[in-house]
Parts: sequence; structure tokens; C-alpha cells
Amino acid sequence: MDERNDFDFEITLDGEQVPVRRGETVYEVSERHRKEIPTLCYDPRLESFGACRLCIVEVEGARNPVASCTTRAEPGMRITTRSARLDMHRRVLMEMVASENRDLDVDPLSGYASGEMATLLDRYEARTGRFSGRRSGTSRPDDDNPFILRDYDNCISCYRCVRVCAEQEGDYAISIMNRGFETQITTEFGGLLKDSACTFCGQCIQTCPTGALGDLKALANANVAGETEKTRTVCTYCGVGCSVDVMTRDDKIVGVLPAMDGPANKGALCVKGQFAFDFVSHPDRLSQPLVRGEDGELHATDWDTALDRAATGFKTTAETHGRHSIYGIASGRAPHEAAYMMQRFIRGGFGTNQIDNCSRA
Repeated sequence: MDERNDFDFEITLDGEQVPVRRGETVYEVSERHRKEIPTLCYDPRLESFGACRLCIVEVEGARNPVASCTTRAEPGMRITTRSARLDMHRRVLMEMVASENRDLDVDPLSGYASGEMATLLDRYEARTGRFSGRRSGTSRPDDDNPFILRDYDNCISCYRCVRVCAEQEGDYAISIMNRGFETQITTEFGGLLKDSACTFCGQCIQTCPTGALGDLKALANANVAGETEKTRTVCTYCGVGCSVDVMTRDDKIVGVLPAMDGPANKGALCVKGQFAFDFVSHPDRLSQPLVRGEDGELHATDWDTALDRAATGFKTTAETHGRHSIYGIASGRAPHEAAYMMQRFIRGGFGTNQIDNCSRA
């Protein structure tokens, strides 16, 4: 069966006839055919904005290049995505964008997309500094929230943070004030995030392409030695089943990224899933079992002694008061395997369904 039957018409893309679905943008068609069109203001989860102009392409018959992310493909279009003229436009645009930023390179722990600008600067050899001058954006070091860095000296006014907060989360916690060179990302009345409608979901962090908004919990681990490794898993905090990529260095969790292709969350997380990971290596976490002595205090012991004490307690309780006197509560901070064994222990071991978990909500 010809897969082209699933499409409505064809256009010419870099000299090749390609099928198109009605309503698709030139950028979407190009992405499907693996054309490397740069962009800084585009996020596939958001409505196309066309602010950065890096995604410009040449359309035969048009006097000037057009933004591919906001231009709908039409039958018979002849499009060029890469040429000397386009590369020159993109290089100059990247030089101008970089001229306003204090930092061109940021720690990758800042967020999922934080390295996008640096990558494009290298691709187009745009670290020339020839447009260096006055910088826009005013950071908020006075914002004492423990989760989100607001370093607007590195902001390029792509508005991805504002749009993801509105379009994906529906919070409208952050917005834009002023115009032109005085444009600034802000909250209502210019206040702190904790006094706004912000739920600290971290979506603004993960879509920011420059690190102007960063993950403070992850950046606190920037000095941990070792290569950063990512492990795909499922958040245990509730029953939604959000996919996450846990970042580790030398067996220490240094941050959490939402999985953009997660079937349940599509790149979204709540404040717990995004930031509540430091309990794993917290110094207050128990490193050995404790049992209560005759003096009423808890004392450190070995695992065999602790397990024997627990087994005796369960057995005595069940024999004295019956199996329904046993009630199990599992933790959302435990792995899924531990939650499974907990319910098997209660249901199989005592023949009761009296088992609950804070992750079922």
C-alpha cells in the first residue's frame, strides 16, 4: 500500500517531492523528512510563534525568506531549507542573540533544553562577539524559592517559558512586561514566584533554551564528579505513571528530567516528581535498621535481628487479634518493586486486602 495515500498533496522540499497533510507547517514537514532547521522559540508542544526567525526557509516566488514554523505548506510549493543565503541570515541572527547574553554556555543540569543556544552558536560559528554591547534582561537573585533559578541576564525573549506555563499548565503564572529592549519576563506585579500562581512544575525550566531559568536542585549538584548518565524510569509519587529520566553521577542522583516522549506526561511533571529527589542521598536517611530496646529508645542493630523482631511482632499480632489487625501502608518514595512486594506480603502473607499507598491518588 502506498503510504502517500495518507496525505493530501505534495510539495518540493530541497529538490525532492514529499507528501504533505493539509494544515501542516513547512517546519513540521521538514522535521518529518529530517531536515535540520534551527529554531530557538519552537517547542513541539506549543503553538508556533515565529519569534526567533531562525527557522526561515526560501519559498520560490517569495521575495524574502519565511518562518517555516508559522507558514502552512500549500500544494506545489518549492522550498529550500539550506543555502548560503539562509546560513548567512542564521549566523547573523545567532550573533545578535548571543550579544545580549552574559553566559553562552550553561551547565546541562540547568534543564532539558538549556544547551540549545550554545549548540546553534557552534553550528553557525557565531561566537564572534562583534555585536557586543548593552544587555537586556534583569535577573531576580532576590527570589528565594528553592526550585527555579531566574537568571534573566541570559534571557533571549523567546517566550517559551510564558507559553508553556499558559498553554500546557494553564497557570499563567509568568508573563511579559515592557517592549523592545526593555522586555522582561515577570510575574504579576513583578513579585516572587511563591507569591504568584506558580505551582513549581518546572515546565518553564525544561523548555528554556539558554538556562535563564534553571533547576536549582540539580545545579546544587554541579560539583559532583563524574559523567552524567540518564536512566529512564517511572515516577513513584502518584498513580499517573509519569516517565522520567533520572540523572546520576557516580551513583548519586543529581537531577530529574521529564521524559518528553512519556506516554502519560509528555514532558510534564509536578513539583514532587521534578524536584523531590534529594531524599535518596539525604544525610538524615537511615543507613542501618533500628529496634526499640527495653529503655524505650531506638538502637542500631543488624538486619537479622531487625527482621526477626518484625516477624515476631507480625506473628504475635495476627495470632492475638486476627489477620485483619494487620494493615500495610507503602511509601511513594519506594521503588515499584518494593510496592509490589509490600502488597504481596499483606495479601499473600495475611490474606487481607488492607494495603494502601500514598501513590494511588
